[in-house]
Amino acid sequence: MDIRDAVPADAEAITSIYNDAVVNTTAIWNDTPVDAANRIAWLADRARQGYPVLVALDEDGTVVGYASFGDWRAFDGYRHTVEHSVYVRADQRGGGIGKALMIALIDRARTIGKHVMVAGIEAGNGGSIALHEKLGFEHTGVLRQVGMKFGAWLDLAFMQLTLDDREKP
Repeated sequence: MDIRDAVPADAEAITSIYNDAVVNTTAIWNDTPVDAANRIAWLADRARQGYPVLVALDEDGTVVGYASFGDWRAFDGYRHTVEHSVYVRADQRGGGIGKALMIALIDRARTIGKHVMVAGIEAGNGGSIALHEKLGFEHTGVLRQVGMKFGAWLDLAFMQLTLDDREKP
């Protein structure tokens, strides 16, 4: 498996993975699928902010997953903290793609001087929570019934990883 920076030509594959998560999972708390133009704009926005979008490619060069991070909150005091996302194509889940993307993403966050990476995970997503635990993320709390999808309230579990040992910013 190869991991590289996404390019606009990856937008169709990213869109497909994203929309599958929208329609079939509680990993994304949106109800409306997007088109490739939306994902191209998102890629450009991430690049403008200096944040990566990484894609995982199978042996045929097909995008099978993607990951990114961005500002956790839009206030200056949070500038050393990012929140990430990682999504793997449905037929490829459980094979280590998400872990590989996460490791590369954590490395990128460290490289650009980020201090904390936050994960907001639907509290019933045991696979994602277990992956984050394996990568050293700590549980920090759960917000109860803050979201809804598929006619049910959803709880949001927060986890975080401290990326460096700086005492001061």
